[in-house]
Amino acid sequence: MKLLKITVSVFFLFCFGFANAQDDLMNELNAAKSDKKEITTAAFKGLQVVNMQSTKLPAKGEFYFLITHRFGDITNGMNNFFGLDEANTKFGGIYGVADWLSLGLSRHKFQKTFELAAKYKLANQMDGGFPVTIVGYNTMDIRTDLKTDLYPDLRASDRYAYSSQLIVSRKLNNSLSVQVNPMLIHKNLYDELTDQKDTYLLGTGARCKISKRLSINLDYAARLNLPEGYNNFYHNPISLGLDIETGGHVFQLVLSNSNTMNEVAYYTSATGISGGKNIFFGFNMYRVF
Repeated sequence: MKLLKITVSVFFLFCFGFANAQDDLMNELNAAKSDKKEITTAAFKGLQVVNMQSTKLPAKGEFYFLITHRFGDITNGMNNFFGLDEANTKFGGIYGVADWLSLGLSRHKFQKTFELAAKYKLANQMDGGFPVTIVGYNTMDIRTDLKTDLYPDLRASDRYAYSSQLIVSRKLNNSLSVQVNPMLIHKNLYDELTDQKDTYLLGTGARCKISKRLSINLDYAARLNLPEGYNNFYHNPISLGLDIETGGHVFQLVLSNSNTMNEVAYYTSATGISGGKNIFFGFNMYRVF
């Protein structure tokens, strides 16, 4: 926990120091613009902050093909070749139905899960106007690893789990953007010893631009309704990332305390950083068509 607090503190101190060091030229140029309010763009360049969803959506007619990997624990060294011998994978697609709506379908190695997703914009941050961008995000997971020969009483609904998020972001300046994500995770099937039916969380994320094509990102989510005496086998998820913009896609390098990527599993089954262990490397890659 001490390491987590130091990491978060250093990150935000760096971001604010970097942002405050920017030249005032942009402020002068903005003051010279007309009073006409325009939509504030590019709070986040990727569809995700790191693992957490951002307020960015595909434009109408755009199709994003995504491939993501989370490898094993890098602290095991050569025993698993710094995690590269193990991997959770995810691939799928996201289509911009309208500028304010996108639909996605992905398949995850973890629990052989299919994830359906909908992302929709409710409000835009406006230059000199409305202060934030507001986006809704919902997913439905379908587990296909459950077999009726092992679970004779298995019902179709037992395979389903859901997530609901309200994402609120603000671009503070050309270098720094922040967001908060209140969210609910619901599982129809769960282990009462280590899990619960409904989990409420508050997520936070930030993007700090360090060059024209690079930014450092951080996201963290705190579980809010853990019952007293709860077996704290899992931990709050935290991820640090580096965004690299390369023409037609954004490539994200990731360090996280969770090696799962679907919303339900990421927010409820992070193994945490304990004794310097359980640090997972990976990447997100989105290709735009």
